[in-house]
Amino acid sequence: MSRGFCIYYERVTDVIGYIRVSTEEQAQSGAGLEAQRSAILAEAERRGWHLVEVVEDAGFSGKSLKRPGMTAALDALRRHRADALVVAKLDRLSRSLLDLAGLMEAATRERWALVALDVAVDTTTPSGRAMANMMGVFAQLERDLIAQRTTDALRVRKAQGVRLGRDRAIPPEVAERIRAERSRGATLQSIADDLNTDGVTTARGGKQWWASTIGAVLRQEPGYREERRGQ
Repeated sequence: MSRGFCIYYERVTDVIGYIRVSTEEQAQSGAGLEAQRSAILAEAERRGWHLVEVVEDAGFSGKSLKRPGMTAALDALRRHRADALVVAKLDRLSRSLLDLAGLMEAATRERWALVALDVAVDTTTPSGRAMANMMGVFAQLERDLIAQRTTDALRVRKAQGVRLGRDRAIPPEVAERIRAERSRGATLQSIADDLNTDGVTTARGGKQWWASTIGAVLRQEPGYREERRGQ
């Protein structure tokens, strides 16, 4: 169940504006940024807010929250330099419902408000908090659906006989060498020693082979059956 996004705080007085455009062309023209800035300035004046600063990310996608401006804005809110984060449009924050839900969880935990001027998300008001709670419910549903799809896909692949886990990254010629030496009766340890002597790297780029590593490579071979013949 979603924990919800109810935020209780004193009256909002200081706010940080956030503006974003996704392409370099938009950033250079400045039109999109200025339109967002003007909307935030007008709302701040109408509601008597002190606009501490307007942080921008020019030329950054909304697919992720990992943007320098967003990071700076969230850090300022975390440090209580402002009471709220204000955006002209909700999709300027993120296009991901899960990311938006995460922002609201942070706002709840850190006790700051979130206001998007184009939708009913305004956690300074009771109705806005109710909308935020609804978004949280759908975000949790999205998480659950993603988890269920992943589980179902893995179950199907397993039923089809697909080996799950990390693919072998060693070159085919190294695997063939290991198979050939083992078929000639070499012990796992002697195969490992030979590879170490020749400077052959492991699947993860390491320089040390072990008997257990050789055994793991052999067990990945279709139809391979290990015989007990010592190490």
